[in-house]
Amino acid sequence: MDIGVDRCGFKTCCAVELDPHCASTLRRNARGKKVWSVDIRALDPLRVTDSLDLQPGHVALLCGGPPCVPFSPVGKQGSPCDPKSEPVFEMVRFAAALRPSVVVIGQVPRFLDMQFSPSASMRDVLAERFDAIGYDTYTTVLDAVHFGVPQRRGQAFVICVPRGQCYDFPVPELVSTATVGDAIGDLPAATPPDGEPAVPNHIDVTPERDRQRISYVPEGAWLSRADVHAPPEIVRRLTRKDTTKYRRLHRNQASIALRCGEVPYHPTENRYLTPREAARIHGFPDRHVFVGPIRRRTVTVRDLDQHRQVANAVPPPLATAVASSVQDALSL
Repeated sequence: MDIGVDRCGFKTCCAVELDPHCASTLRRNARGKKVWSVDIRALDPLRVTDSLDLQPGHVALLCGGPPCVPFSPVGKQGSPCDPKSEPVFEMVRFAAALRPSVVVIGQVPRFLDMQFSPSASMRDVLAERFDAIGYDTYTTVLDAVHFGVPQRRGQAFVICVPRGQCYDFPVPELVSTATVGDAIGDLPAATPPDGEPAVPNHIDVTPERDRQRISYVPEGAWLSRADVHAPPEIVRRLTRKDTTKYRRLHRNQASIALRCGEVPYHPTENRYLTPREAARIHGFPDRHVFVGPIRRRTVTVRDLDQHRQVANAVPPPLATAVASSVQDALSL
């Protein structure tokens, strides 16, 4: 989100990130901002303002993408009352102390309608809590594909502005033409793990035994599709509902949403997308270098590997569109 926000002329002064690989990536690309690798729940907002030489009311934008495990359709889903959902309310705590001109929260789409209690959704609870500190709340779900990103990816946004201030979300493009081929077609050949890539993070770690499975999937299809004739030992336990697993992207279409649990196949080569290809599809510039391991299919990586760092991020062009809309509304 920092990349998209800073493209509008904001200057991110500090990023708070607990995951060590993500924090290392932020430091690698810091460009003058501080990066604190700490649980935000342990921070005292007043001490933060002193450390950053900030004054309450002088902060233009407070933005964040709090951990979304309880709300995500991927992985284990718990109640929003799960402790892992608490960081979203840190946005309220810090807003009360910093008094920013605007608060921007990015989340997975289903977050807004998740029930916090039998009578209130997360949308309702956040609106109530921000209202208590003097902010009006606007919510919506935007699709990144309508903002120049070659990926069909819904992203929920919560925008909080001072009470009485009007705000309108950015208007989506009526026709989207961005494709996977546009994003990655000019990249050189991917580099093996022991090589030095010509473009950062453009490294292929596909195990040889996976290349056989990938070879059965036509461009734009997935392994369990009815017209994909792969042997049972290749398909295994997949069902016709598994449309995002073992899926090959199409050069002339936008990508499906990049997910933490699955890395799509390259449109024409028998391999997974490299982290750089995923980053291109997400809207990251090549100068943004990812730090940390690249997860192989057969190896579990603790903390966020490069592919999952991309999949967890708000697409930068979408963040730019939202940041520009709040600039216009509040004359920042």
